Amino acid sequence: MSLKEEFLELLERDRVFRRTVAGLIGYRDIMERFEEHDKKFNDILAELREHKKILEEHSKRFEEHDKKFNDILAELREHRKILEDHSKRLEEHSKRFEEHDKKFNEIIGEIHALRKDFELLGDRVEVTIGRMGRRWGIDLERTVLRIFKEALEARGIEPGKVEKFRFKDVDGKVTGVRGKIIDVDVLIRDDKLYVVEVKSMAEIEHVESLPEKAGHLEKILGRPVEKTLLVAVHIDREAYERARELNIEVIYSHIIE
Repeated sequence: MSLKEEFLELLERDRVFRRTVAGLIGYRDIMERFEEHDKKFNDILAELREHKKILEEHSKRFEEHDKKFNDILAELREHRKILEDHSKRLEEHSKRFEEHDKKFNEIIGEIHALRKDFELLGDRVEVTIGRMGRRWGIDLERTVLRIFKEALEARGIEPGKVEKFRFKDVDGKVTGVRGKIIDVDVLIRDDKLYVVEVKSMAEIEHVESLPEKAGHLEKILGRPVEKTLLVAVHIDREAYERARELNIEVIYSHIIE
């Protein structure tokens, strides 16, 4: 009888043996299931380890991000500190600018005051110069008359007797212009009226104004002008020719071409 046949016979005859074999078979199944469970557990552990690894990587990235965020926060705090310093400096500059504005306003006020003082001084100087100019003009006329003393005396005119005549036409009846001033040198000799215009430099406008002055003088004094003379150190050619056309006698030293 073979081993297999003996084994089968024992299973049929021997209940204890049969139970033992059955127990062995059940244990094997259990062991196989345990092995399957172990494999699944190992797979789960491997998966968990993979998840753990992924979580560790994520955690590492989060830590890196946290570090970057902390660096950014530190940078922002530094920028905020810089901005606060700048704001403080700007406030200081603003205060200084306000002080400068105040000083500038004070300087401008001083300049305005000085300008006003200069304007007043200028007015005074102008008045003084005007007075001096009139004084110099009178002295110059006397000097010119002395220069041409012989020429004037040859024409019957004594330089020392030539007088300044000044008239203000208040109502405008003489000149047609209210308040106009007539200023001319005159000589009255033997009841004859002479108009004498004295210039260091005679120009065309001086010549053109003489007949008008003579006419006004005749109205004022009520007598005709005997002769009109122009006495000048220098006279330009145009003025000289015009004086001849108007029958104005010219006594001069030099004609300017």
